[in-house]
Amino acid sequence: MLGLLNINKPSGITSHDVVNVVRRITGVRQVGHTGTLDPLATGVLIVLIGPATRLARYLSGVDKTYSAVVRLGETTSTYDAEGEVLLRRPVTVGRAEIEVALEAYRGPLLQTPPMVSALKVGGKPLYKLARKGQEVERQPRQVTIHALTLEAWMPPELTLTVTCSAGTYIRSLAHDLGEQLGCGAHLVALTRTATGRFDLAESVTLEQLRALAEVDRLTEVLLPPDVAVVTLPGVTLTPEMERAVRYGQSIELPDAPIAAEVRAHDADGSLVALLIPAEDGRWRPTLVLPAPS
Repeated sequence: MLGLLNINKPSGITSHDVVNVVRRITGVRQVGHTGTLDPLATGVLIVLIGPATRLARYLSGVDKTYSAVVRLGETTSTYDAEGEVLLRRPVTVGRAEIEVALEAYRGPLLQTPPMVSALKVGGKPLYKLARKGQEVERQPRQVTIHALTLEAWMPPELTLTVTCSAGTYIRSLAHDLGEQLGCGAHLVALTRTATGRFDLAESVTLEQLRALAEVDRLTEVLLPPDVAVVTLPGVTLTPEMERAVRYGQSIELPDAPIAAEVRAHDADGSLVALLIPAEDGRWRPTLVLPAPS
């Protein structure tokens, strides 16, 4: 198998757990994911199958969209509902105050990752250090929130739609918003509704995937590897070019686009390789996918 799956991750399991389930369902060992979701979170998790795992870097940096439910009045140790409540404060703000506060989080901003996260410091994930009761200094990171909308306000909970750059922590956004409002807050529910061009409406659950596997219909939801690099310019190879590329040889590309990298397809439109310019004016492959069986 070769391609991508748009999985609707359920709550209560890790992204790595999803990878293990997909391995068992598909019978393929080479499986990976892009864009970790916390156990509490649900929604779009892109899983790569077979040699398509080599395309992960083209998806890890894309923008994400989330629907987040935030509860005001309680601060927790993990910034979400899975942590211990550290402080309770009265909620005296209304919708107007919340709208004003949200303005500070639109656009570029510096965000400090929470201790309970998969981010590594000194080679160790922060959440493992947090489990030992350790807290280390975390450097703020620049992220961008492209759009932030207050969808509902039912005290003490509010629902946000957030479109943001990769690496944005919605838990930290909830925590910081609560501190700004003076009452504290934590995240109680999170659904990733989109990862780049991949939408929740087009995703499949693990139960659906298992049912398709039982009747040998997994290919119906397996996306071609080309969708991972669709933003790159594309070229079509002749059979002679394809043969050379599959042997790792550089080729000439007449009328080649002006680009740092291109995706090369065979005559049937299947992705063969990714090519970059070589010093001699030719194009050399940096990644070659196996020929369709």
